[in-house]
Amino acid sequence: MNQRAVTWIASTLLALSLLLSALGIVFLVLSASTPIPPRFGPRGADAIFAVTAATVGAVIAMRRPHNPVGWLFLAAGLGYAVAAFAYEYAVFGVLAHPGSVLGLEAAWVANWIWPPALGALTCMVLVFPDGRLLSPRWRPIVWAAGIGSATAAAGIALSPGPLDEFAVVPNPFGLEDAGQVAELVTVAGMLAFGLALLAAGASLVMRLRRARGERRQQLKWLAYAAALAAAAAVGSIVSFLLFGTTPWVLAVLVVVAFDAIPVAAGIAILKYRLYDIDRIINRTLVYGLLTALLAAVYAGVVLTLGQLFGGIGAEPPSWAVAGATLAVAALFQPARRRIQAVVDRRFNRRRYDAAKTIDAFSTRLRDEVDLDTLSAELLGVVDQTMQPTSASLWLRPSLERSGEPRTGQLPTRQT
Repeated sequence: MNQRAVTWIASTLLALSLLLSALGIVFLVLSASTPIPPRFGPRGADAIFAVTAATVGAVIAMRRPHNPVGWLFLAAGLGYAVAAFAYEYAVFGVLAHPGSVLGLEAAWVANWIWPPALGALTCMVLVFPDGRLLSPRWRPIVWAAGIGSATAAAGIALSPGPLDEFAVVPNPFGLEDAGQVAELVTVAGMLAFGLALLAAGASLVMRLRRARGERRQQLKWLAYAAALAAAAAVGSIVSFLLFGTTPWVLAVLVVVAFDAIPVAAGIAILKYRLYDIDRIINRTLVYGLLTALLAAVYAGVVLTLGQLFGGIGAEPPSWAVAGATLAVAALFQPARRRIQAVVDRRFNRRRYDAAKTIDAFSTRLRDEVDLDTLSAELLGVVDQTMQPTSASLWLRPSLERSGEPRTGQLPTRQT
């Protein structure tokens, strides 16, 4: 296809995704006060993800039309846009205003559309970032993801009985005489699709371990976003199982984390500020661990002082809360420096070694008086910390004496 055809197809898919997502938001607003059955994730999350994935996919497809990652994001965005519109219209047409036109059909579509959309994301992970599989041996995994998700969707669509998302609605297209067959098809498709999803995660880890240089930075972006999404999803599921609900802060974190996946993939493929990911990962580890530590200290101090002076089960006194706050404030900087050192030593060894080398050189610099030794040591520090291909030192001659400037030269380093 020429560039004009690529642009037209990508723009059309993007416009359709945006339109369906916008309609889903409209029906969400119209039925915002309608109680709905418990579900994973807040309402509107599918529409937000659809907009993000479709936009990123369109940009990648227009700039890298031969890379299937952009087209897979467009397919996933369109699938989630259909899911968002179908679900919100079903809430409006089945629960808020029973008897609306095509309300049952919308509920039916919302019940089975998600496996194909998730299958497109699974295939995206398998071919990220260059659009190729690790080896031809991974082709069966792609077939398992595609056929498994389609089979699961067909089984769900034809299974008789109430719909999963809308228990009050019987499946309008369920096959009563083939209920066991449809259930078996659903289980088989979900099993194949689940194995493909696990294999996709394993392929990402294998690529990351083998990659070097620019390719490794690309994979880090997607791996970072996927790790955030997995952590947020696990926290949301645990909260839902323990308390029957998900705090709004955690729900927002889930939405942001999943939307970060297409954004990170777009940054990686378009190679925009690739090497910033190292700093982002470092800051996430440091402040994540610091937040957990300070929260544990705060809770421990409040609970301990509350039990000692307020009684078990009683509300802690205000001075205990103030004391815990002051303790956390006093621990912030020392704990941050200590955690930063641990993270650098474990996950950023080059920076840790460079900092140690500079500290040692600063200590020796106070007592060094020989200019030749100082020049050699300075060039050595530059070589160890920055590792340039070559480096030289130029010293301006003093006014009292003439002669050539003193220079030092590192041997050329092959890169």
